[in-house]
Amino acid sequence: MIFLASSRSRIAGPHLESVPVDKVGHFLVYGLLGTLLCRIGRDWRAGLWAVLAASAYGVSDEFHQSFVPGRSVEVADWMADTLGAALAVSAYWGWAGYRRALEWTIWPRAAAADAAVARH
Repeated sequence: MIFLASSRSRIAGPHLESVPVDKVGHFLVYGLLGTLLCRIGRDWRAGLWAVLAASAYGVSDEFHQSFVPGRSVEVADWMADTLGAALAVSAYWGWAGYRRALEWTIWPRAAAADAAVARH
């Protein structure tokens, strides 16, 4: 989705002069990406790799945007990407309540059945 969005010359969204909506969007989207990546691993090292991977993808996305008419490369966008991933990953590994909220199962019976199958 990030790649597709950055392939467009214009992205729909609110235009507010006093709020850097673009940077907030980068921060939130890459925070989600960092969280999803860190959930692949089992400890804090996965979080470190997740931040590095999200940051590297942010750089590659800015490079990709340099080829899209109407888009430009901004170091501030990459910084928002990296900071968003770092904060989200830190919250995931440092705040048990946040981690529990993200790992809450919607269908508890299905999760119990999966756990039973995994034990056998």
